[in-house]
Amino acid sequence: MKIAIIGGGAAGCFCAINAKRLIPESEVVIYEGGNKLLAKVAITGGGRCNVTNSFKQVVSTERVYPRGSKLMKHLLKVFSHTDAYNWFEEIGVPLMTQEDECVFPVSQDAMEIVNKMDITLRRLGVIVKLKNQISDITTLQKEYDCIVVTVGGKPKISGMDFLSPLDIKCVPPVPSLFTFNIKDKELHELMGTVVKQVSTRLSGTKMTASGPLLITHWGMSGPAILKLSSYGARWLAENDYQAELAINWFDDKNEEEVLSIIKDLAETNQKKLLISVYPNIFIQRHWQYLITKAGLSTERRWMDTGPKQMRKLASMLINDTYRITGKGAYKEEFVTCGGVALTEINKNTLESINHKGIYFAGEVLDIDALTGGFNLQAAWTTGYVVSKAIAEKYYSNNV
Repeated sequence: MKIAIIGGGAAGCFCAINAKRLIPESEVVIYEGGNKLLAKVAITGGGRCNVTNSFKQVVSTERVYPRGSKLMKHLLKVFSHTDAYNWFEEIGVPLMTQEDECVFPVSQDAMEIVNKMDITLRRLGVIVKLKNQISDITTLQKEYDCIVVTVGGKPKISGMDFLSPLDIKCVPPVPSLFTFNIKDKELHELMGTVVKQVSTRLSGTKMTASGPLLITHWGMSGPAILKLSSYGARWLAENDYQAELAINWFDDKNEEEVLSIIKDLAETNQKKLLISVYPNIFIQRHWQYLITKAGLSTERRWMDTGPKQMRKLASMLINDTYRITGKGAYKEEFVTCGGVALTEINKNTLESINHKGIYFAGEVLDIDALTGGFNLQAAWTTGYVVSKAIAEKYYSNNV
């Protein structure tokens, strides 16, 4: 059994190791266009490598896998986050789970993952061919029994041209994790301000996200924004990243609940200025910006603020809108949505429906996730599923 793996990233190396373990007599060759393996793994998680997630806070796969959720729900039953955790500890990488349920090496060093996987590859006898870019997949079909495509996400559809002889449908890729540009000088002056729990929404859609929000010198970032950018990745791309962002600064509270909070402030601080007394989720500069945006004077006292003005403020605080004028840069933006259409593959084996012996794993598939270890988990899971499918086919043919 000769197996070619195109791409030496997370999915490719993981698939290679497991294929060689499951079929020791096989010849497994990794073709990597760059000059080293696992280049993206080395820098993920700020160089610490967010290996996976405990999934304890995951309500449904749809909330963490905007594309490919049904497939991932099915495949995680074959190779789960727990399996990944145990797999890495077995090759000598002790792991730890943070309070936010993200899993990292105890060493907090991504290179420990890279080095231990590289050592395992070499020990098993996997052949690695670096600086070896495959431009036409048909050249490998004549030489190998199985080909596994694990080239990762591509910024442009042209990056999939090497598959063109197979006529495999690919979904055009677009970025799926990014910050929002907002042209507002007064907002920019609040850069560095964090509100711990807000809810965000793309106006005119049902797409929402919640979590901490960070104000930057170009607009907004933080988990509440990054999640929303992922959910709305394709919609935002189609709209040239021009959209309206709505923020509820009080997360899931409605207008009446926020109005009640404001009234309580007014009743207990009647002689004080609006700017000097405010909900504890805000800092003063941010509160000043918001009450000014609501059309209220910062020199007004609470006792001089009438019911209509309080309601206007409450209404704005749960539906504060901003014009998105573009997407900002973000260190995780190498995550894309798009790739090989999931209608092209067997859901159980990840083998091409129309081209037997050709498999796909990792981000080359139209699967992507939020930050938190979910993208790497998809790489481990799909890589393992392919190795298992190849092994099962091999042994069934050699009974």
